Amino acid sequence: MSTLIFTIAGIWFLSILAGLPLFASMGIAAFAFVHFGGLADSIVPQKMINTVNSFPLVAAPLFILMGNILTAARINDRIVAFATALVGWLRGGYAHASILASTIFAGMVGSAVADAAGVGAIEIKSMKRVGYRPETAAAITAASATIGPIIPPSLPMVIYGVTADVSIGRLFLAGFVPGLMMSVALMTMVVFVARREGFPREKFVGLYGIWTAFRDGIFALLAPLLLLGGMFSGAFTPTEAAAVAACYALFLGFVVYRTLEWKMMPAILIDTVETTGLVLAMVMAAGALGWCMSISRVPQTLTPMIVHAVESPLMFLLLCNIVLLIVGCFMELLAALLILIPIMVPAAHGYGIDPVQLGVIMVFNLILGTIHPPIGVVLFITARIADISFEKMSRAILPWLVPLLVVLALITIWPPLTLWLPTFFMGK
Repeated sequence: MSTLIFTIAGIWFLSILAGLPLFASMGIAAFAFVHFGGLADSIVPQKMINTVNSFPLVAAPLFILMGNILTAARINDRIVAFATALVGWLRGGYAHASILASTIFAGMVGSAVADAAGVGAIEIKSMKRVGYRPETAAAITAASATIGPIIPPSLPMVIYGVTADVSIGRLFLAGFVPGLMMSVALMTMVVFVARREGFPREKFVGLYGIWTAFRDGIFALLAPLLLLGGMFSGAFTPTEAAAVAACYALFLGFVVYRTLEWKMMPAILIDTVETTGLVLAMVMAAGALGWCMSISRVPQTLTPMIVHAVESPLMFLLLCNIVLLIVGCFMELLAALLILIPIMVPAAHGYGIDPVQLGVIMVFNLILGTIHPPIGVVLFITARIADISFEKMSRAILPWLVPLLVVLALITIWPPLTLWLPTFFMGK
């Protein structure tokens, strides 16, 4: 069986090097496993269908749809305006507003890419207009975009919950404190950088100005409260919350702000279908490959080896951080999650580590890969918006990784930072 596993791994990596999409390479590896293992080829499509035959997974396309609607309807403009009115008077106010706007937007879409492409475009242009260096503006925006998948709702958390069989509600609650810590850590960084680089301080708009910005964007700002309040009050499940969120986004776009037009819907739906298709294809292929790994007893073999080699749960988590940070630099977030969950979750059980804490740590590490070269999809987006080279963007982001890594270290060392809220609201 070990020879077969090495053969399949070789086929998988050769498929990747040949330029095939990751979901295709995983599917080929799964077919190769059952074929060379003497099993029926029909098992692979059956396992693929079983993987997506999951009610919680319905939330994925609905959250994607909501994000596309909010972006198309320019709801993000009102969020940025409110954040700027609230903290723009501080030194480096536009940088603080960028982080605050990303934190609010995170409670609506839960995607780093959507954050960078949505509110990020407004934030970078605003900072450049008042004298920020383009690379600095882009780096602040990229760093704050990573808050998106940590604060609920979060698509990576949904995928982790479905794959690892962990409560999505608990994962959503577990992301609150780390997400807010990321926001505070980045704002603290802005305080020091603002003094050194002489960031401008905007005129205080007054309480009436803050109230006006709040009034103009109140329905958009209420979206996170509606979603999270409904979920945690028991009014609807996290999956049903995705449907409520999509309907609320349509209501804002068509009825409240009237910035959405029917002629925009085909493009929104096509974009949603394309993104959903890619996500589900990866989930299906990874599910089949994960089944192959399971029956070949790869996780069952690796888990005792890891537990024997690393005695301390903390050392195991630190090792996971190193591996995930490296993997995140070269692999897309969802793909890395789907590949590593079958290996890391069983090993974490062996150390008595709560899978909820592990889920937040895995998503946190891999989301940092989106702002780290050489892949860094968020870096590509923000560099394009700021009209700078990817190389310059890669150098500018490095100092902003420091506060995020500090937060990662804290949630790794002290489990209550991720587990207190789920335990308080949902019990043990």
